Amino acid sequence: MHTPYRRLAALLAPDEISDNAALLTDQRRRYTGRADLLLQPRDTESVRKIMRFCFERRLPVTPQGGNTGLCGAAVPQGGVLLNLGRLNRIRSVSTADNALTAEAGCILQNVQDAAAASGRLFPLSLASEGSCQIGGNIACNAGGLNVLRYGTMRDLVMGLEVVLPDGELVSHLAPLHKNTTGYDLRQLFIGSEGTLGVITAATLKLFPLPQTRETVWAGVGSIAQAVELLALVKSRFGERLVSFELVGRYALELSSAFCRAAPPADAPWHVLLELTDSESRADLGGLLAECLLENGFDNSVLAQSETERRTLWALRENISAAQRGLGASIKHDIALPIARVAEFVKRCGAALQAAFDGIRIVVFGHLGDGSLHYNTFLPGVSDNGVYAFENAVNDIVYAHVLACGGTIAAEHGIGQVKRHRLSQVRSAAEIALMKAVKTAFDPHGIMNPGKLLPD
Repeated sequence: MHTPYRRLAALLAPDEISDNAALLTDQRRRYTGRADLLLQPRDTESVRKIMRFCFERRLPVTPQGGNTGLCGAAVPQGGVLLNLGRLNRIRSVSTADNALTAEAGCILQNVQDAAAASGRLFPLSLASEGSCQIGGNIACNAGGLNVLRYGTMRDLVMGLEVVLPDGELVSHLAPLHKNTTGYDLRQLFIGSEGTLGVITAATLKLFPLPQTRETVWAGVGSIAQAVELLALVKSRFGERLVSFELVGRYALELSSAFCRAAPPADAPWHVLLELTDSESRADLGGLLAECLLENGFDNSVLAQSETERRTLWALRENISAAQRGLGASIKHDIALPIARVAEFVKRCGAALQAAFDGIRIVVFGHLGDGSLHYNTFLPGVSDNGVYAFENAVNDIVYAHVLACGGTIAAEHGIGQVKRHRLSQVRSAAEIALMKAVKTAFDPHGIMNPGKLLPD
């Protein structure tokens, strides 16, 4: 350990120094970084102490949450790895304000449970909710299954506590529902991927717990028909529509085999949709079934019990796990205007097949907000050697995404995987503004170097 890092370690408690080398590798095992010092501070004051020391000596710092990201944003490239996992306290819950204040290292599922214990709902729901952390969710503006009803983390964060690169603390955690005092700095940190400061706590919006929940799996003939169903259910049931998931036939086949559960319907495309109501409604399921039948969506299954509902959701939630049996893939976290999802899937699939004969494409995602997980598996390549073809595959995928008015990053961020492509979705003027903001907050460039912004 070099001298500056020995001096920093001496300022901290022994249990704040870590030797857990597993923190250096991302969950996909694609990137393994290096760090001169691994730190797990136990409170905000320790974070401030660390940042003051690093700022004065120009030492790079990589903030890290649950390390569940897919873009390599939390993998260090030297300097200090600042893992926030020990900042894991629920500080307060206010049912009057429908707000919960949690530290950055709180696991998402624990926040959901704390809200439920107070008779409230925290609606962010992700496949990794048992291990991802609130700070990371905020840093990449996580979305998940319920964006259609509740929005992304940008919509769910009421206030933040942030340690700036120089150790200064900016804290606005009061659950204010209105505040028009100048620029909303909170929104700069949401989605900043640890490049502007260290999020140490947040005040989050809560909602009433659902008293009624109705879940349907519907087989449809095309994505266009799924979009018609989305419009129908939104117009008939309004804000009760919480989730609207799209699943391709191949994705369902993989998940069905993985879960050892029969497919609920036989169709080229599938929709999993869910309605909730904060009141107890015995008639909601019947109204939904009637709506589907009246409009020709009769290849559908309405869950008759909580067990059946969980089985349907397991088929959706286990797609990611099921496709691992195919080996390494080139993943795409994209979003498109809902009306153009079908066009993208058709044209991009044809272009990929023409360029890579035998390519397998797993398509699923959140059609209700236009975001897709579009994962490609190349024939004969099942290990990380697939990344040698990543630029060629991405050139095709992103060209079709942009032609349809979409974006190359919907809910996992940019990290180090996509930063060289930021100029494809942001103008030179926008990138210059981002760099100006970065310089204003982080004049020495110590925060998460090599991530988000292009060189």
